Amino acid sequence: MRKEDCYFLGKITRRHGLAGNVILKLDTDQPELYNKLESIFVEINGLLVPFFIEKSSWSKLDALNIAFKNSSEALVDQSLNKDVYLPLSTLPKLTGKQFYYHEVIGFEIMDQDNKDCGVIRSINDQTAQNYFVTNLYGKEVVIPLIKDWIIEVNREERFIKIELPEGLIDVFLVPSKKDE
Repeated sequence: MRKEDCYFLGKITRRHGLAGNVILKLDTDQPELYNKLESIFVEINGLLVPFFIEKSSWSKLDALNIAFKNSSEALVDQSLNKDVYLPLSTLPKLTGKQFYYHEVIGFEIMDQDNKDCGVIRSINDQTAQNYFVTNLYGKEVVIPLIKDWIIEVNREERFIKIELPEGLIDVFLVPSKKDE
C-alpha cells in the first residue's frame, strides 16, 4: 500500500495496560465511523505496515484502545508514536458542497463573479479557522474555509466557487515594499 493511496487517520500515542494494547488517537470529526476497524496501516520507517485488529474499545471520545492480532512486544513497540493510515477507498463518496481536504488539492478557487482566486496548494486545519492556501500570480493567498461561503464544488471541472468578501483577494495582490 502506498501512502498516496491512503489518508491519515491518527497516531498511536502509547501503550495501554500490560496485554500489549495501544491507544490510537483519531484525527477525525466523526470518530464513531471507526469503531469497527479490522486493520490499519502503521507508518514504520517510511513504509505502511498492515496491523490486524483483534479487538478495540473506546478509551475516550476520540481514542481507541486496540489489541492487535498475533503481535509481539517488539511489533507493539515499533508502532508507538507512529502515524496510522487507511486506504482512500474506505472513505464514503461525498457529494454536493461537501469535500475531503485531500480531494480538492489542485482545484481552482473562483469567486462568485468567476474571478480566479488561485489553485489550492494545501489546506491548513491546524488553526482555529481552517483555510485554503492558494497560489495566484506567484503569490500565496490565504482564503478562510467557511462552509457558508461555498457556492459550488465541481469535481469534474476541478473548481470550488465561493462567495468572498469584496477586496479579500486584493489584499494579497498589493505590491509590498520588497516587491518594488
